[in-house]
Amino acid sequence: MNPSSQSTWNPKTAKPEDFGLIGKSEVFLQTWELVKQVAPTHITVLITGESGTGKEQIAKVIHQLSPRREKPLFTVNCGAIPEGILESELFGHEKGSFTGAIDSRKGYFELADGGTLFLDEIGEMPFAIQVKLLRVLESMEFLRVGGSRMVKVDVRVIAATNKDLELAVERQEFRKDLFYRLNAVRIFVPPLRERREDIRLLATYFAEETAKANYIPFEGFTEEAFQLLESYSWPGNIRELRNLVERLLILEKGKRINREILELHLEKARDFERKLPMATHKTSEQAERELIYRALVDIRMAIEDLRRLILGMSPLRFPPTSIPIEETIEEAKTTEASASTDFRLEELEKQQIMKALDEFAGNRRKTAKALGISERTLYRKLKEYGIE
Repeated sequence: MNPSSQSTWNPKTAKPEDFGLIGKSEVFLQTWELVKQVAPTHITVLITGESGTGKEQIAKVIHQLSPRREKPLFTVNCGAIPEGILESELFGHEKGSFTGAIDSRKGYFELADGGTLFLDEIGEMPFAIQVKLLRVLESMEFLRVGGSRMVKVDVRVIAATNKDLELAVERQEFRKDLFYRLNAVRIFVPPLRERREDIRLLATYFAEETAKANYIPFEGFTEEAFQLLESYSWPGNIRELRNLVERLLILEKGKRINREILELHLEKARDFERKLPMATHKTSEQAERELIYRALVDIRMAIEDLRRLILGMSPLRFPPTSIPIEETIEEAKTTEASASTDFRLEELEKQQIMKALDEFAGNRRKTAKALGISERTLYRKLKEYGIE
């Protein structure tokens, strides 16, 4: 069933699977009941939970079950848009209000009039813009950037964050009054490790979905494979599980997924988790650059695995977990630089960003995801390297 094709929905009788929400655990069903209760109202909702738990999907379901379902739903990632642009994106601007403003432009609040605006990563919103957002939530009116006429709108706001906003308030990083205004109703989306009863259902659902979309035969999981999935910690939550299942079906086409196959792929995930940068003496730029190279190494390995699989040259191989990330990064640098020993790190990084942009036809969101960095970091890198 496709919710978007339905003209009406009854929240009292709606089923989570109708919206792609899969689960039977008590914590999942509690979350679902709260979603059904708040959806028919116009109240502001704050969705909290770790990254990858499905907060955006919850926001979409609330909109689809609301009286605003026939009106637009817009999503704005507050952590991906630079501060100088975010105000204009949200509230619009008048012609000539700043350099480059050659025309007047509506912001997302105007575009979402009558519908819903989902503010993802609200905890990353700059302090100055928090003030303006609070006023809009209280009065539903605002001035465009450079404008003098009040614009009135009717918008339901749903916000989400993986940050501890109470702690952010204590540290004066987030406005207390805005927090209380957003926190009218809070929906906590539990991490996957607290929903272990749902892992079999989710893994099967993702596998069947991937198999259908890619015309791949799916022979199922063995009981031992399911047990291994249930024992894993899932730091990346549902997003990590979905990515793993998709990788399994593509690379192990036609095979029944057993414990041995799964262990190979999970070991790679554990190894990457161990190699993530910790809070050390490294600068943020060094950490970001390492993340990019790690992503590139993973991408190159996946491509090589697929090539071997297609050509039948050899079985899939995964890197030994004992290789330090510094050596892996150095190998990537050597390969991409064609053995040029004086190849500058910055130039290599620029080339890889350009390659990724070209691969995704200029889509910055997909490019940032592939490189393992935020859209905000990608935007800064594009500006730093003068990439149009």
